[in-house]
Amino acid sequence: MIYELRVYHCAPGRLPALHQRFTQVTLALFQKHGIEQAGFFTTLVGASNQTLTYMLKWDSLAERETKWNAFAGDPEWTAARAASEADGVIVERIENSFLAPTAYSSVN
Repeated sequence: MIYELRVYHCAPGRLPALHQRFTQVTLALFQKHGIEQAGFFTTLVGASNQTLTYMLKWDSLAERETKWNAFAGDPEWTAARAASEADGVIVERIENSFLAPTAYSSVN
């Protein structure tokens, strides 16, 4: 199992728009494309409270490439993303890491 850690740094005041996009569009498209989430988090204490951090679960990097590319190229996603950004950009920067659990991790 591989975990993908994604941190979205939002433009000032745009975190609510990102939450709305995930709840109204993105999560359904993740399900459509077989993308499994491991959790979504906001920052209570840290460098910025305008971030959304989430993790996705993958069997392999090859699975991730296939499913993520299908999601990213989905016309429904590209249209929804464009519509959600009609009032301005939502995410200014994305950090992305791929993590492998250790033998002593509570997740496998």
